[in-house]
Amino acid sequence: MMDFLFIFIKTAVVLSIVLFHVAYTTYAERKIIGRAQARMGPMEVGPHGLLQPIADFIKIFFKEDIVPANAERFIFKIAPIIVLVFTLVNLSVIPFDRNFMLADLNIGLLFILAMASLSVYGIILAGWSSNSKYSFLGGIRSASQVLSYEIALGLALAGVVLQAGSLNLRDIVLSQHETVFGVYAIPQIIGFVVFVIAAFAETNRAPFDLPEAETELVAGYLTEYSAFRYALFFLGEYVAMYVMAFLCAICFLGGWTIPKFITEILPFLEKVPGIIWFAIKVYVFIFLYIWVRATLPRYRFDQLLLIGWKVLIPLGILNLLIIAFIKRLSL
Repeated sequence: MMDFLFIFIKTAVVLSIVLFHVAYTTYAERKIIGRAQARMGPMEVGPHGLLQPIADFIKIFFKEDIVPANAERFIFKIAPIIVLVFTLVNLSVIPFDRNFMLADLNIGLLFILAMASLSVYGIILAGWSSNSKYSFLGGIRSASQVLSYEIALGLALAGVVLQAGSLNLRDIVLSQHETVFGVYAIPQIIGFVVFVIAAFAETNRAPFDLPEAETELVAGYLTEYSAFRYALFFLGEYVAMYVMAFLCAICFLGGWTIPKFITEILPFLEKVPGIIWFAIKVYVFIFLYIWVRATLPRYRFDQLLLIGWKVLIPLGILNLLIIAFIKRLSL
């Protein structure tokens, strides 16, 4: 009973912290993009707009939940829940520190890839069940986009698995700490770049936000949604951004550790808790998400597929071959 209670408390803590970060990531995004466009961003609710996420939540919670007359009602209603649940479940295998994770799964990396694949079904079902051509096109785009970029994402991570010799996320972090550089991002720079670009496409973020391109599809698969169900999709998107940021920090940036050559020069850094280093790496990746959205224009859909199939997948294979060759020489 005590074990169950402890797991429940840990799960509640992780979900609360992540959802709090998601709420204020929307605020940070509006502020950063506002600065990029020479304006202030939210300023009205609370000092410097700090209470804006709370106001947005209250507003959207009390909005009317509208279901189109010709929609497949049951599927229409559960689609956003599918997206959110299969995204949130990824948090269960993330090692936030050496001894703090919800589940130490031997195939943690494979588990995250599987759950990411399943969450896209919610988007496809949302597009189909809405009985709208804009929503349906958004769902179809999402399916082809995930199919294209998940291969590149998997190839980039395959190099990490090959070098670490494990699918366990904690083992991957510990194996990086034993290397010369302390991170895999330097020896696997090709795989790191492929992963970052594929992560943007996997989460439908600019410049790869084609499934919800407002200039072409109104709001894509979101067109017929309103109120809290509409918010669930955005919640799922931002949680997915954090999952990709966690993966980047764990698989390429050393997770909660810092390279040994840095601690040899500045030994006092070893006293800093690992969760702080992990959080800094995650925040940098989230800032990159926002910075790219403020900077780059959206690609055409044919360009998106071309980048996925003709650029990223060959680069992912090249990275895997290089790592396999280096691994073979080191035996």
